[in-house]
Amino acid sequence: MDASSATRLSFLLTLLLLTFIPTPSSCRSLATTVRCNKDDYNALMEIKAALGNPYHLASWVANTDCCDWYDVECDSTTNRIDQLNIFQANITGQIPAAIGDLPYLNTLVFRHITNLTGTIPSTITNLKLLTMVRLSYTNLSGPIPSFLSELTNLDYLDLSFNQFSGSIPSSLSSLPNLTVLHLDRNDLTGEIPESFGNFQQSISLYLSHNNLSGEIPKSLEAVDFVTIDVGRNKLEGDGSMLFKANGSAETIDLSRNQFMFNLSMVEIASNLQYFDISHNKIYGSIPEAITGLNLQYLNVSYNRLCGEIPQGGRVQNFDSYSFFHNKCLCGSPLAAC
Repeated sequence: MDASSATRLSFLLTLLLLTFIPTPSSCRSLATTVRCNKDDYNALMEIKAALGNPYHLASWVANTDCCDWYDVECDSTTNRIDQLNIFQANITGQIPAAIGDLPYLNTLVFRHITNLTGTIPSTITNLKLLTMVRLSYTNLSGPIPSFLSELTNLDYLDLSFNQFSGSIPSSLSSLPNLTVLHLDRNDLTGEIPESFGNFQQSISLYLSHNNLSGEIPKSLEAVDFVTIDVGRNKLEGDGSMLFKANGSAETIDLSRNQFMFNLSMVEIASNLQYFDISHNKIYGSIPEAITGLNLQYLNVSYNRLCGEIPQGGRVQNFDSYSFFHNKCLCGSPLAAC
């Protein structure tokens, strides 16, 4: 090869190498593809370590973009972690205090994790943007902390299927935006707080399968319930104030308590679909208004009802088991009057 050819070849090789050397601008472009905020990254790594580095969080790999990790979501505008959703995981331990270091969270979920124990860390009160908290189907225990009332943006709070005990914090009624409250399937005792009459908006309230006792507070007469489920407790007295002719109630479940009131006197909302007052001491007759309802479930068995079962609508779609063991009910689907 002559000198001229060697020079040309050297020039071409140099040009080729320069093509593959990243410029400062291309380095900046590469860096901007990592969306994860370093504070969020550090908090998530601390959460993973506190939970014992479980396999469920295997995608949480050091020095990678946490916005791409499983169980988390990044806000597209701020690039901050706004959702932590850990579901059906084989995890043993407690909810790490480091969750309080994710200040942009609006959704926090630990669900179907049977080896998750302990209680709710107080650092959750740092998360002022939370609108949904679902800590359910775990083995969390102890009293429900009253500091949850500091999460004033909460719309949905689900603490069901746990081992929470003690009384219901009256402060929960001060949550101004709450529309769904699940406290069912725990070991809660005491009475339903009188303060629950202070809910300002329509609400779905689930308190079933606990050991609540006493009477329904009269203050609840002012509340517009979409769902009121207090079944399988030890409640007694008058529950008639939960029925409102112009209310939003789609579900009323008072079953398996010791309620005693005259069913003939209640006014039933037209959109009621699920109606269970079974296993109480309720007397009187069944209101004729139930024939105009789009009932999906009906059970008035094991009470002290009398009179003819209203005929029409969807009422006769339900068999005798929905009506039997009453004092003197008659008519289809029971024996003729």
